[in-house]
Amino acid sequence: MKKILLGLGFSVLFLGCSKDKSQCMYDVCAVSAPAAEVTALESYLTTNSIIATKHCSGYYFIIDAAGSGAAPNICSGVSVKYKGALLSGVIFDQTTTAAVNFNLNSLIEAWKKCIMQVKPGGKIRIWAPPSLCYGANPVRDNTGSIVIPANSTLYFEIELVAVL
Repeated sequence: MKKILLGLGFSVLFLGCSKDKSQCMYDVCAVSAPAAEVTALESYLTTNSIIATKHCSGYYFIIDAAGSGAAPNICSGVSVKYKGALLSGVIFDQTTTAAVNFNLNSLIEAWKKCIMQVKPGGKIRIWAPPSLCYGANPVRDNTGSIVIPANSTLYFEIELVAVL
């Protein structure tokens, strides 16, 4: 399974961004998860004794390392290492050795928001409700098998290697 996050054109918004700073404004709280999804996520975290911080959009996070240097903005390219898993622990995608590059604006909402919270060298773990990930869309691999069921809350470990 190669880079599900890249290959899901139906679930990501591919828009170019101008380097003009006025075009790179992004309100991280503008898109938020419905209360029912947040409540379900909070129940999971409580049941599993996970103490994390709630973001204004409804995902929860733990910053393991803040990193240093300039934080990315929505128009930035980023180089990351990551692991993505279902709450059952099943890993659906991860980098194995080398970092991969993305335009931050092309990623799922949860990633857009969380990656801007760290700087290069930073590491963050997030638990994201379905509406900030792939929502009601199941995600399939190259063989057509579902790797992320519809309406899945997801867990990610992300290391921001560099801002490009």
